[in-house]
Amino acid sequence: MYKHFKRSYDICAALAGLILFSPVLIVAAILIKLTSRGNIFYVSPRVGQYYKTFGMIKFRTMYAQSDKQTALMKDLNQYKTSQDTSTIRTCPFCEILTETCSTLLIADDVVICENLHLMRKAQKKEAAFMKIANDPRVTPLGKLLRKTSIDELPQLINILKGDMSLIGNRPLPLYEAEKLTTDDAISRFNAPSGLTGLWQITKRGKGEVSEQERIELDKTYAKEFSFKTDFKIFMKTFPALLQEENV
Repeated sequence: MYKHFKRSYDICAALAGLILFSPVLIVAAILIKLTSRGNIFYVSPRVGQYYKTFGMIKFRTMYAQSDKQTALMKDLNQYKTSQDTSTIRTCPFCEILTETCSTLLIADDVVICENLHLMRKAQKKEAAFMKIANDPRVTPLGKLLRKTSIDELPQLINILKGDMSLIGNRPLPLYEAEKLTTDDAISRFNAPSGLTGLWQITKRGKGEVSEQERIELDKTYAKEFSFKTDFKIFMKTFPALLQEENV
């Protein structure tokens, strides 16, 4: 039942967003064209819910042909090696819901939720995600567009088309999705793809985020998304729009 309501809400929200932000979209498009060579939009092949592939629309924030240099930037990857998740003190999902998100586990004098236990238990492995801090390929205007999340606004068109939802797990580039086909991570693709989600409002732009923590956030949302969860994520999205770091 909620899935049908979610789709109706997505259509209304996307239409309203395109109308409301149309002046911003027009100004951004003009500035991109005037300040650097290349297309105004960048269409990124992404993998969404149930491994559906689609072209995610963004304002171009990099210099032309920069996407072909991704392999050369691996040494700058924020997720180059997953961090030791045993340092995670609290469960981000519990903090969002302001209540216990999963079954409580009791060991000695410690009581933690199951999701936090899984995050701490995760082993270090090759990074699946790619996120580069202070990426030299980003234009000066692109940095501003990213910091204010204006570069993401064209994805309202993807929402109208049904490629993704307003709230959900971020659709992944092909090279990231290919590394998340294991039994441990595959369930994150059961959730709708989203313009914003748990990871964006809890860890967006923060260098200490670990790959496993992000995977667990995605898996938890896929298992427990509801109107209550989506509403709380939506309300916390606006304060999270200004990133603390340039990523």
